[in-house]
Amino acid sequence: MKLPVISIISILFLLPVNNATAVEVLSAKELASHCEHYAKDNASLDGEFCARYIQGFIDGAVVTDARVMINVEEEMKRKESFRDRVMRTRVPSRVEYRRAARYAEFCLGDPVPLKEVVTHIVNDLEAQGKDIEQNLTARGLVYESLRKHYPCKPEEK
Repeated sequence: MKLPVISIISILFLLPVNNATAVEVLSAKELASHCEHYAKDNASLDGEFCARYIQGFIDGAVVTDARVMINVEEEMKRKESFRDRVMRTRVPSRVEYRRAARYAEFCLGDPVPLKEVVTHIVNDLEAQGKDIEQNLTARGLVYESLRKHYPCKPEEK
């Protein structure tokens, strides 16, 4: 009895796993169906979903880009002590986020009201209308909209 169970578990460990696609991707069409309610009633469940998806995208992009950039810079530098590493990883500054923004290719700069950002993206979704490509992802559309409406100025790059 033990041998078949061990064999099955061993085979499962050998199967390739792609963590980046482990979560079902939200399509632009699905996001549009939520965001069409945002202009009428941004406090509705669909309006909130729209705004929180966009806020989550931005938060994730900023933190990920900053963290990746910091890690690459540090790796290229010197060997650091444990204390140095703790300070670097626990206390990221706003300057680090600005440096990372050039890689994301959008810069929100000083705090921008979420409503302003969401309105731009909702307008872009509405401009696409019913002709949104079937395979266009919500994250792809949000990213392109942010690049279009919030490009980095030359001094921010």
